[in-house]
Amino acid sequence: RERFEFGGRDVASWFPRHMAKGLRQMRLALRRADCVVERSHIPLSGRNPALREALGIRPQVLVLNKMDLADPRRQPVSAGAEPGWGQQWCHRQSDSPVPVPLQVVPMIARLVANSPRYHRAESSEHNILVIGVPNAGKSSLINSLRRLHLKKGRASAVGGEPGITKAVLSRIQVCEKPLMYLVDTPGVLPPKLGDVEMGMKLALCGAIHDHLVGEDAMADYLLYTLNKQQQFGYVQHYGLGQPCDHIEPLLKHVALTQGRMQKVKVLTGTGNVNMMMLNYPAAAYKFLRDFRAGRLGRVTLD
Repeated sequence: RERFEFGGRDVASWFPRHMAKGLRQMRLALRRADCVVERSHIPLSGRNPALREALGIRPQVLVLNKMDLADPRRQPVSAGAEPGWGQQWCHRQSDSPVPVPLQVVPMIARLVANSPRYHRAESSEHNILVIGVPNAGKSSLINSLRRLHLKKGRASAVGGEPGITKAVLSRIQVCEKPLMYLVDTPGVLPPKLGDVEMGMKLALCGAIHDHLVGEDAMADYLLYTLNKQQQFGYVQHYGLGQPCDHIEPLLKHVALTQGRMQKVKVLTGTGNVNMMMLNYPAAAYKFLRDFRAGRLGRVTLD
């Protein structure tokens, strides 16, 4: 396919309304922040313009997550694109602690030292606000830096779904020298998103609950994206003979080979009959999970 048909989907229904409260809390916390760390899975679509507008002139660090799942052929935003701006890659979360690069805290300290602090000029401690869209790994980053520099355990709740952090939390110390505190914040999506494709990318990364968008639509867009980028790892992974241009044959194959079946009650002239049919939604969910786990190859959506 040369283009993906979104079918006039209404993206307004994808985003919960409570995020406006989180954005107001973050703007208040921003007054006491020396630096802002933005966490993202994808370098462009994964960033909230509303958050960037609220950053003001404070130094910013973009921490891109899941480096080991990104396509090495597609380069992300280049570091140092603007004054007072930095960038770091982090590996994806696994059962072991997230291996956050040692350069993150020194980069923050250097940016703060080279930027005006105004009413906080006399303070020796660093207050850092951690922001990003839902399920971008903000809490995991805080916990990882805390383990790395203080050898302390988890201080902020984490999870594999959006919406774990509901409100701006109190300060969490992550380093002694320099004395640095990070503030976890709830994931905030743009209040209005006119670009449906950006919404699809966010959904594939887990920033939006799957059921709000529809697993079938997400699986179809994922297949379109993989084919467009010449990423045919799914062909080998599922034992297909060749790439698929439409989602139905792929889901049928996945459902058959993975045993994704469902019992359906059919009304006949002689009564109700239970029949086993292919479970296409379960096959679509399997396709999405394999992508998120890196089983279909290394892919960068932007």
